[in-house]
Amino acid sequence: MRKSAIIIILIILILIMAGVLTLKLFVLPESKTIKLYYYNPELDKDETGNTKCSRDGLVAIERKIPLSKTPIQDTIKLLLKGKENLTEAEKAQGVTTEYPLEGLSLKGASLKDGVLTLEFDDSQNRTVGGSCRVGILWFQIEATAKQFPKVQQVRFLPEEIFQP
Repeated sequence: MRKSAIIIILIILILIMAGVLTLKLFVLPESKTIKLYYYNPELDKDETGNTKCSRDGLVAIERKIPLSKTPIQDTIKLLLKGKENLTEAEKAQGVTTEYPLEGLSLKGASLKDGVLTLEFDDSQNRTVGGSCRVGILWFQIEATAKQFPKVQQVRFLPEEIFQP
């Protein structure tokens, strides 16, 4: 009787371990698919071929990020890495970005009542320039952030960042 009890306990332990492994491998993903919004100037033209400097040129590129407690920050940081995220095929389709901007980094993010506040450090003032340029830089971050259901509005700090 003792041998059969030990065998039953071992079988139960093996089944529990197999269940945990199955849960980890098949039920709980280790990564999350996100979208990074880049720019295709060919999609952002008016009837006469002039650049509109609008959200019409934004293109969503899907990537995977590891699961974490800070998916919004992780996604924005990945967006800011810029061109290194683009494949040769995406570049050939006209997808581009000015990111990475030297000296620009995300210092922090907080979400309260649907408002996402992103705090940046722009030590080399790379986020200033013409209204078209900074608008597109802004649109890329805003669209990338708004893919997350709880984000309704995006606010930047310092407030002078991404200004023409």
